[in-house]
This record gives sequence, C-alpha cells and structure tokens, in this order.
Amino acid sequence: MCGIAGFYCAKKHYLKEPARYESILSSMASVQRHRGPDDEGIWLWEHAGLSHARLSIIDLAGGRQPMTKTDAGQTFAIVYNGELYNTGELRKELRDCGHTFLTSSDTEVILAGYMEYGPEFVKRLNGIFAFAILDPVKDSLFLFRDRSGVKPLFYTVRDGEVVFSSELKGIFAFPGMEPELDRRGLNEVFSVGPARTSGCGVFKGMEEVLPGHFLCCSPEGVSNHCYWRLESRPHTDSYERTVEQTSFLVTDAIRRQMVSDVPICTFLSGGVDSSLVSAVCAAELKKRGERLNTFSFDFVDNDRYFKANSFQPSQDRPFVDKMVEFLGSSHHYLECDNLTQADRLYDSVLAHDLPAMGDIDSSMLQFCSMVKEHNKVALTGECADEIFGGYPWFHRKECFEAHTFPWTMDLNARKVLLSDDFIQFLGMEDYVRETYERSVAETPRLDGDTPEEARRREIAYLNLRWFMQTLLNRMDRDSMYSGLEARVPFADHRIIEYVWNVPWDMKTRGGVVKNLLRQAGRGHLPDEILFRRKSPYPKTYDTNYEALLVERVREMAADSCAPVMQFLDRKKLERFLLSPSDYGRPWYGQLMAGPQMLAYILQVNFWMEHYKIRLTL
Repeated sequence: MCGIAGFYCAKKHYLKEPARYESILSSMASVQRHRGPDDEGIWLWEHAGLSHARLSIIDLAGGRQPMTKTDAGQTFAIVYNGELYNTGELRKELRDCGHTFLTSSDTEVILAGYMEYGPEFVKRLNGIFAFAILDPVKDSLFLFRDRSGVKPLFYTVRDGEVVFSSELKGIFAFPGMEPELDRRGLNEVFSVGPARTSGCGVFKGMEEVLPGHFLCCSPEGVSNHCYWRLESRPHTDSYERTVEQTSFLVTDAIRRQMVSDVPICTFLSGGVDSSLVSAVCAAELKKRGERLNTFSFDFVDNDRYFKANSFQPSQDRPFVDKMVEFLGSSHHYLECDNLTQADRLYDSVLAHDLPAMGDIDSSMLQFCSMVKEHNKVALTGECADEIFGGYPWFHRKECFEAHTFPWTMDLNARKVLLSDDFIQFLGMEDYVRETYERSVAETPRLDGDTPEEARRREIAYLNLRWFMQTLLNRMDRDSMYSGLEARVPFADHRIIEYVWNVPWDMKTRGGVVKNLLRQAGRGHLPDEILFRRKSPYPKTYDTNYEALLVERVREMAADSCAPVMQFLDRKKLERFLLSPSDYGRPWYGQLMAGPQMLAYILQVNFWMEHYKIRLTL
C-alpha cells in the first residue's frame, strides 16, 4: 500500500512555478511517508501535480510512482494506493489489445486499462484501491475508490482547485488549507463518532470519494459517478449450492490476496474468521514448502482481569493455542501494557487525523507496529461479521425494531459528559435521525420481500456502509501508520454481492449465528473453532488502566486551555470519574464502554490541540 496526493486546476499553469509546486508535492508525500517508507516520487504537469509515497510489495524494482505511459504523443500519469487481485487476467486481456508492459506491477495494468477503455475500466478491477489518473487528452483528473471503501481518498475543492490525498494530513500540507470545524463536524464527532457519514471528511470543506465511485475533475468542474452499487435480486440457489458457492468465493478471495513479492502473515484471534483465513493461507504455503507466520494480540495480565460478559464470552488465548497446533504456524503472541495503550491514544489520532475508537484503536495500532517488525503484508478476518450477520444487533429484537443505528441506540450515554447548552446546540437527536433515515433510504430494495426481510436488508446495509467502514478505516490507518499492508479478503466485492441476496434463514440455518460461513469453512477448520461463539477484538479489563485514564482526564480538565472542556460539564465529568464503569453496556458497538469514553475525550482534546482546529459556528 501507499500514500497518494496531488492537485488539479484547469485554470492554473503549475509549470510556471515548478520549484514551488514540486516542493508542495514533496511535502504532501512526506507527511504520509509512514504509508510508504520505501520510496517517494512526484510528477508535475501544466494543470496538475501528483505525489506518491511507496510501500514496495509487488515488482519491488519496477513499480515506482508516479507512473507514466505515452500514447500518440500524450503522456498519461497515475498514482495508486492498493492491490489488484486479478492483475494477471487483465494484463493478458490488454496484451491481446496490443499493449506492452515494462513492469510486472498492477499500477501499469490499471494505467494501460484506463488508456484502452477509459474510466469504465474500473469495473473490471478486483482489489482494494484508491488512485488518481491524469488524462491529458481530456485535460482531466480522475479519482477512483474501491467498492467497499477499503482504501481512503479525501479531497476538497477551493476556487476551482481540487486537492486530494490518502489522508487528511496530505491536504493540510497544501498551502492555505486550515483545519476548521463547524456544527456538522462537531455532530460527526459527538453524535455519530467514531463512525463517519459516508463521504464526510469531518473538517469543514473536506469530503471523501464514496466507495464504488469516481470523480471527474475537468475544466467543466467536478462530477461524481457511481460505477458500482449493491443490487437486490431473488436468490435461486439451493442451500447446498449456496454453501458451495460461498466456500469457493471465500477461499478464492483469500488465495488471490496472498499475491506478494514479500512474505505474508495473518492475524489469528482463534475466532472463525481469522482462523479460516489463516487455514487457507497455511495450506497454500505448505504446498510451496513454506510456513505461515501468525500473530495474536492481548493485554499484559489480561488472564487475571478478564470478565466474561454477553459481548465477550471468552478469552482468545486457548483457541489461538489450538489453531497454532492445528496450522503448524510460526506463531507470535504479542502483548500491550497499560501505559503503551494509553500513550498510543495520541498516535491513533495522528494516524486518522481524527478522533478514533479510543483504546480499541490505539491497541490495534500497537499490534500493527509489532507485526511490522516481522512482516510487511498481513491478511485479516475483518468484515465477516458485517457481511454474514455476526453482530448482536442482527439478532436482538430491540435492535431489529429500533429506529436508529443499532450499535448506538441510546444517545444518553453520549451526553453523559456534555454540557446542556452544547447538547442543545448540536441537536443530536435530529442529526442522528436525519443521518440514519438518509442511510436507510439508500438500501437496495426487492419487490416481494416480507417486511421482516426488508428490515434485514436495512440492518445489513447500515452495517456495510457504517460499521464496516469504521473498522476498515481503523485497519487501514493503524496498519499504514507503521507501513504494514493489511488485506481484508472478506471485503471482496464478489462475496458481498452474493451473500447480500442470501436469505436470512440460510445465513443462520439452525439458529446458528454466521452458520453459512461456518458451513463454508468445513474441511478447513476443526469444529471446535468453526462453531466457537463470537468473541470480539480483545480489550483490557485491568482497572489500573482505567485509573490511568482518570488521572489523565483530571490533568486535562485542570488545564484552562484544554479545548474539549468548552463542550463538557465539569460536574458531570466529576461524577463520571467517580462512578464505576459498566463494561457490559457499550455506548458504541460492542466494546466501547466507560473507559473508552474517557479515552475518546482524551483523543478529541489532543486532536483539537495538535491540529489547532478553528471553530466556525
């Protein structure tokens, strides 16, 4: 993976000041160097500039970017962040059309494909990507983002000039771009955060290319185009055929995503998702006489402090041990202590340029940084729960009937620290309701669906567009902050398209959560792992960690210049700090309870201080 950035304006002539704009491009790449520590490049044209920070995975010697190709005297250019999993098929097709290739990189295949077919070529790509292509014939810049939104791509438009970047910090490296926050942005942080409305960059004027879309920036302006969307259609396969097809799609996606010129590894939690990915990878590597590296993560002394609850019924370690023995992998048990987890809250903000998932995020960032000491590419089990219906809110009656986001049904937990005046200013209920209703209205419908099945689709769509996107953002920023490429086979669009239309009865046959995936995994895993009850990403239950957060929040509150304090009620805050935390009642998702609220407030405060955010209310 990599970091890309650049700018475009049909009315400007950047080559009149090449030194100035080349310096800007270098700065935009430099602030994202963590995404691509292996190489850096820039390219300047009359109406556009492109910059690239590279993490070398495929064609280590020949895949430098920005990459250019010339046809009929016109030079096309690309910067690309991602990985294609059907490069071989596409290269053969393009060779048959007369194209020649100087590298073995997927970057050159994408550029040649665009030159042959135009922007519609993106429909042929199977992969995770965000890329920009400069078309000199059309005097246009095109910005593309993958179907599931695995790879980020932010942009802003100011006075006809488009500035884009993999991360928001790349845009802020462009002169005159200042971090501002308005009422909408504050609602994104306090009312729906750490999730984000699709396409919203939180900062004023900042947007993100929507998943499955591309932008065309031309002398006529900026236009938005959808090249992929989910479609609801009748499912005609039998149950047996559905299991067979799901098994093929999952294993094929995993095998395709093993492509790399450097050794791969997997994250292994002992749950069905990561175990299935690891099992397929281990079997493929065994055929080559190679052994898979696997990594698990936990907290120091968590066996002493762990408290089973409805969200987290069991610890991972015993199941990891069983899988390591089953796979014969070279396993690494990685741990994080309280101080590291608390300190990395701030690095997590720097990775996202936004408040993130508190210590659920900072611990993942630490995990990724430790994995990077061994491998540059990791395959993960992310996204299976959103696609196959693994979360509690797919199954609970109160979530099914709620007229709001099922992972945050009670806004009172979000208001517990906020001042009454600020709550009234935000209009949290209205913002959440309007955002929710817009999202639900986008759900692809199918004539003939029962009301229950129609509601199932709504919940599934919300998960794909909201909850899955939050976790994909976490995985991308936390891995790329350390220059680790994390791949997500379950986010393959073929899996999403197929499973979307599978009836709920097939997905949960016999009342077993994610039964379709479990049946598809038969032959790859022992039943003890296949049918293990879901236990999400681990978090610490050490009360000493919470005490450390309380101490830091008190220090923050004592600082008269702490920016977040303008939104908080001091009496409410003190009561919260004195009350015991209920780990079993999260305010977001399954894991973010009392301690994570404190961690989130610390992140918001650091974010506002570090980025010197100006409020425009």
